Amino acid sequence: MRLEGQRESDNVEDRRAMGPQTAMAGGSVLTLVIVLVGMFFGVDPRLIMGFMQQAGPPPGAQAGPLPGQPGGPAPINDEGSKFVKIILAETEDVWSELFADMGKTYKQPILVIFSESTSSACGTGESAMGPFYCPGDQKVYIDLAFYDELAKKYNAPGDFAQAYVIAHEVGHHVQNLLGTSREVQRARQQASQKEGNRLSVKMELQADFLAGVWAHHAQRTKGILEEGDIEKGIRAASAIGDDTLQRRGQGYVVPDSFTHGTSEQRVKWFLKGFKTGRIGDGDTFNTPDL
Repeated sequence: MRLEGQRESDNVEDRRAMGPQTAMAGGSVLTLVIVLVGMFFGVDPRLIMGFMQQAGPPPGAQAGPLPGQPGGPAPINDEGSKFVKIILAETEDVWSELFADMGKTYKQPILVIFSESTSSACGTGESAMGPFYCPGDQKVYIDLAFYDELAKKYNAPGDFAQAYVIAHEVGHHVQNLLGTSREVQRARQQASQKEGNRLSVKMELQADFLAGVWAHHAQRTKGILEEGDIEKGIRAASAIGDDTLQRRGQGYVVPDSFTHGTSEQRVKWFLKGFKTGRIGDGDTFNTPDL
């Protein structure tokens, strides 16, 4: 990717200097329960966390000063955080323009870099859950160690593969701002587990599509992509498809338990967004074959 000279976003909280956060009373226990319940019922624990839209942190939460604030630790300034800040800035520029075209104002999300675990309005986030977006506080959370796992465990290295991960989570923020997240949450409350999983797949595939829309416009306006970058994004999307992950983890697939879509579906919708660049082309909820 061509990122030299691009601006860095100010909307990044780097909590790594704080170490793993255990301030939330019962938070780690709650997260463990969520992970175990998700594994038992075949539901991605990140999905459960994403729909825990509490008004604030659970009782007993203690808010200490964040990095960069008086009394807080200094943020870590390394290549990883610089990359994240640049990619987040690129998403801010694209989505601010696209929202303005719709007559709307884009509210920029905060991206939190953490190590091992951290508090959020959706509960305690753990590295094992992977990157996630919390609608309750409109923040994206990521442990940068996930990028090493993406490269080594899932054979999806490269800067654009990493950018795709951020763009996907920002896609969930876009869904939240447009009201899609609330509609899906209401529908899930009245749906069976099987139908709820189908709604989750549609939600995730639309986020993949929105990541593609971002890449389309970032390339159109700034030419940040180099030869081979899209292939890196495709490899990342394919590596984290439900069917691929289930074959890797248990040797067989259970389609009714899918919550993010197959590798083929994730690649298809990402590429569709990249090719068209039109938000209106990403209505996964009214696509009959999903």
